[in-house]
Amino acid sequence: MSDLHLLLPLIAAALFVCGLLFIKQVSGKQINPWTVTFLSNLNAAIIFSFLWLLGGPGQPWQMLWQPFVIATLYVLGVVFTFNAIERGDVSVATPVFGVKVLIVAILVTFFGGQSLSMMVWIASAIAVIGIVMIQWTGSGHPRHIFMTIIFAILAACSFATFDLLVQKWAPAWGPGRFLPLIYWMVGLYSILFIPFVQFDKIFDREIRVPLFIGTFLIAFQAMFIVFTLSAFGDATRVNVMYATRGIWSVVLAWIVAKRWGGSEASVPYRWMLVRLCGAILLTAAVILAILGG
Repeated sequence: MSDLHLLLPLIAAALFVCGLLFIKQVSGKQINPWTVTFLSNLNAAIIFSFLWLLGGPGQPWQMLWQPFVIATLYVLGVVFTFNAIERGDVSVATPVFGVKVLIVAILVTFFGGQSLSMMVWIASAIAVIGIVMIQWTGSGHPRHIFMTIIFAILAACSFATFDLLVQKWAPAWGPGRFLPLIYWMVGLYSILFIPFVQFDKIFDREIRVPLFIGTFLIAFQAMFIVFTLSAFGDATRVNVMYATRGIWSVVLAWIVAKRWGGSEASVPYRWMLVRLCGAILLTAAVILAILGG
């Protein structure tokens, strides 16, 4: 099998970080996570509609509860993600998202009757050290840093369960039927957010461009990952490549902040170096968990 498909999760990792940086740019404008989630969900519903052309066997309407459950997990993951970004730096939250793979290993252990290998336990310990290093270097109120990490972990839990259920249920439907249905339901969820959406912020000249770019990139990168897993499998190496977003987040966030401004710009060099080391440890923990799981 050609390794060219591994470029897709690598691109997705960079797009994910870039999307968060655009969204973080407008977070100081008092825009709430519900508004960001609303736009991200609509973008995802539109983008994934094109996968309908891939076709698939489908399932009876009685089985629609399966894409509904997965859509719910996706929406929760997005809400937790944007709450994490609202409260803290991108370079703090994004590396923590990488613990998703460790959570997958734990879920498989409890619900799949499998046992964790020693390598996964070692990876878990390394991940804890990485998170502590990142939290130690966080700027702002300690409670905000703590909540950033909590929301990032909740997002990782949601997306970890999302991944497991997609792997379990998608084959019977076919990716061209299952994935569009999931994201159409994600789009329908947006109706629930309308009372909380700040439409005045959406149409504000200073906000709308970075907001639309950020939410589009977040939705677009999701298609790279989900499509790659559906079309090529190879979940082990795909997740290794995607885990690099933790390192991307520290490097890109610092460069962008230094050039155009941002909260990372005020973080001392030595703290950013420690934060980068924490991100590298988390990425290494993810790779160990995947290869040794």
